[in-house]
Amino acid sequence: MGGEVWDVVVVGAGPAGAAAAIAARRAGAERVLLLDRYDFPRDKACGDGIAAHALDVLAELGVTGAVDGYAPLPALRLVGPGGGTVARALPRPAYTVPRRVFDARLVRAAVEAGAELRRHTVRRVEVGAGRVVLDGELAARAVVGADGAGSVLRRTLGHQVNPDRHLALAIRGYAPTPPDRPGLAAPPAPPVPPDPPEQLIVTSAARWPAYAWVFPIGDGRANVGYGEVLRGEPLTRAHLLDRMAALLPGVDPGTVTDLRAHHLPLSTHRPAPGRGRVLLAGDALSLINPFTGEGIFYALRSGALAGTAAAGAPADAARRYAAMLRARLGTHLRHSSAAAWLARRRWVVDAAVGAAGRDERVYRTVVELGLGDGRLDARTLAAIAAGVPGLRRATSPGSTPS
Repeated sequence: MGGEVWDVVVVGAGPAGAAAAIAARRAGAERVLLLDRYDFPRDKACGDGIAAHALDVLAELGVTGAVDGYAPLPALRLVGPGGGTVARALPRPAYTVPRRVFDARLVRAAVEAGAELRRHTVRRVEVGAGRVVLDGELAARAVVGADGAGSVLRRTLGHQVNPDRHLALAIRGYAPTPPDRPGLAAPPAPPVPPDPPEQLIVTSAARWPAYAWVFPIGDGRANVGYGEVLRGEPLTRAHLLDRMAALLPGVDPGTVTDLRAHHLPLSTHRPAPGRGRVLLAGDALSLINPFTGEGIFYALRSGALAGTAAAGAPADAARRYAAMLRARLGTHLRHSSAAAWLARRRWVVDAAVGAAGRDERVYRTVVELGLGDGRLDARTLAAIAAGVPGLRRATSPGSTPS
């Protein structure tokens, strides 16, 4: 079975898949096939935020121009569940690039790197001793499953979708950039100049963990949305829109277009990264930051590692890939899971917002943890603890450790 034989087949041409295809070619794979069920450009429900860490991975892959034509966003404003606010410059600017544009640019880079792009929906996977056969017609020495939250390759390996509390649901749309800073109407905020543009995240006391966002694109529009962690009850479109409107009073619901909902499989419940010749990357591996919902950096990083492992030693790809993931992201993923566990308590988030407002180093640690591959540190934990009711005395100067 399998008339065509490829060195590496990548299923899914989003950021994880495109990165895997490019990395496989750079690692020496001669025949790389990139499959997707859609033609590009195509829309993808997402917050569209591109952090500097994602651009670092693309630079390593030799990809340039992914955010060309889009204005940098140098600052982030974060509103805690209790209403406290911190607004500071990001360590490095972020961008908002619609996935219709961003993903198409990455696919073009993969094709320019020598991968072949083909529209194809994978429905059947057969894993043999020396190859993997897709739909009885495409054979590969190794396969990278970068086919999203509903991954066919993930099911082939026997892994179910993430359970509740490890899965979020979000809705995204596009709206005219709000003239003021939505979500800050009560209590009144002091006048703030409109520049520089900033990303806005408004966390919600109700339905926590949950937040809404406004990410300006730079063309008069902003990506706006709302998401929350699933807890065993179905969430309707009306509920998601109601919560978005409540948290973003500066956004007129009547002006929001292109609304699409999507699931976010959080990294707190990851399957094994692969078995034998089959690897998982990006959303298929539940690589969504549980602290922020960011996934593009994880997708690019894991895709690049998967493509390298698949090309280098197909028969041993899963073992090599797992080791590479542990070395590159293992400590960070443990720290982000710990942060997500702590953040289940609203008062911890409020304390973190306060600490970030008082100390720029704490702010930078929180940003790195949520947008890249940062880690918690003792200074940050102590600063947060100092803002938690009941712990202030224990962490105040002159207090006696127990």
